[in-house]
Amino acid sequence: MTDTKAPGFWRTKTGLVCIGFLAVAGFFLVTEHTAHVLGALPWLLLAACPLMHLFMHHNGGHDHGTHADTRVPDAGDSSSGQRP
Repeated sequence: MTDTKAPGFWRTKTGLVCIGFLAVAGFFLVTEHTAHVLGALPWLLLAACPLMHLFMHHNGGHDHGTHADTRVPDAGDSSSGQRP
């Protein structure tokens, strides 16, 4: 019983041509539009500040009573007060 699987899309001739096309297109996109990207960089950094504040500080300061330590000490845990 032989298990012959078809190669993935990226290993076919069409996939390799697609990879080549994307590499060339990416190269020209970067080289021709570097000035546009670098010109927008300060504005992107300014936009990142409020976005990081909104998305990274989920519930900062609002503990809702869930800050209790519910950890069960291990047998070898030195903070449990027991000696091994």
